[in-house]
Amino acid sequence: MKITEVAVRKLFNEGIMRAVVSVTFDDVFVVHDIKVLSIGERLLIVMPNRKNGDGTYRDVAHPILPSFRKELEAAVMEAYESACGAAAQKEEVSGEEPTTV
Repeated sequence: MKITEVAVRKLFNEGIMRAVVSVTFDDVFVVHDIKVLSIGERLLIVMPNRKNGDGTYRDVAHPILPSFRKELEAAVMEAYESACGAAAQKEEVSGEEPTTV
């Protein structure tokens, strides 16, 4: 299975959540609402999840193999960094601070 597209849907300047992305696999299957979080000095991804009746959360979709999780994380982080760079350039040109993209 190949990651064929990573689309950054929203960027955030404040708070823990930094981005919401969608990832397409083999041009035929998409997973929405993967989140990029900033925890301390570290960025990480959180898969789409739902809240259970007992207050815990369960992933709706997630990688099974650690090697594929690393590949997914790398692709998401690359797209996130690219989107941040594009937003920064847009900010320099317009002189405004974008809150979301």
